[in-house]
Amino acid sequence: MSNRQYIAMNPGLLSWARERAGLDELALARRFPKLTEWEAGKAQPTLRQLEDFAHAVHIPIGYLFLPQPVQEALPIPDFRTLADHAITRPSPNLLDMLYLCQQRQDWYRDHALTHALPALDFIGSASTGDDPATVAQALSKTLQLSLAQRQQLSNWSETLRQFMVSAEKAGVLVMASSIVGSNIHRKLDVREFRGFALVDNLAPLIFLNAADSKAAQMFTLAHEMAHLWLGESGVSDTEAGRLPEQAIERWCNAVAAELLMPMRATRAAYQPELPLPEEIQRLARQFKVSTLVVLRRLFDAGFITEAVLWQNYHEQLQRIQALDVRRGGGDFYRTLAARTGTRFARAVLASTLEGQTLFQDAFRMLGIKKSATFYKAARELEVMT
Repeated sequence: MSNRQYIAMNPGLLSWARERAGLDELALARRFPKLTEWEAGKAQPTLRQLEDFAHAVHIPIGYLFLPQPVQEALPIPDFRTLADHAITRPSPNLLDMLYLCQQRQDWYRDHALTHALPALDFIGSASTGDDPATVAQALSKTLQLSLAQRQQLSNWSETLRQFMVSAEKAGVLVMASSIVGSNIHRKLDVREFRGFALVDNLAPLIFLNAADSKAAQMFTLAHEMAHLWLGESGVSDTEAGRLPEQAIERWCNAVAAELLMPMRATRAAYQPELPLPEEIQRLARQFKVSTLVVLRRLFDAGFITEAVLWQNYHEQLQRIQALDVRRGGGDFYRTLAARTGTRFARAVLASTLEGQTLFQDAFRMLGIKKSATFYKAARELEVMT
């Protein structure tokens, strides 16, 4: 006789958890052959099977013992839209990435208080009533990365890297990843979100979805910096060419566009005698922005009509979506610095070496599993020799 103990539960929770993870029965059929029967209430799983299922759908097992599904909501304002409709259910990947970044932010805030780091006066220093061009100038001054300096850089990747370095020097934690933590099997979907900002005057944090193109990430970074200036946390699905419905998103887009491609410089650089497709590419290379930003700025300047804007916008969007913007993993330690941000990684590594932070906490926040990896990371990031 079998000693297995089967768990009586609400079978609807299994369906909810599977759908929450964006999976169908076929995707889980090999691991859980009786899933259809479980969901129909015709059979019950064992505790071990339930634990495995919870792990597979990225959910705390306790959720499966509740009488009804948990009504999950983003812990910060949601400014995303998809096909002009608000997105109501965040994915487990987005939620877990947000929770991880909040944990990192909480740790860094305590670190900043312990070391008496100064508060950042630009956080919340602007309002949507302020002129976006004026705020963009203040942002550029804080970053100490002028348009002329950006135009000297060789490509979009280097420009984005310098932009991130400048933001971190100004006191912002900047993290960019295409996966949740260090789990390569949990990829972030750029169609769901492009980035988010977590406002704090000691530990402001910006996260970029690195599944996006480098040029798109630059616009997202500029957009999220505007969120910090405004003092408004939020998740964004910003698209350079479109005008969002929310006033906050429109304002942040305007600041980002002015920062990356100032109107005065746009007017001076525009060459109307060139064919528009050629001119779009030329200006994108000159300003190190996406072609979608260029199109929007040409429209804002009055150089092209709205009909021409959208015709070319859709063509450029299809071209960009056809590109495989995902790259190989590259050097682990450079990837670590990007995923967690150099400022944060160095602070955690140093604090752990000083005995102020437990190794297990450092491993969790940095996504490291081995001590050897930890010490090599400390050397690579120049925290120890």
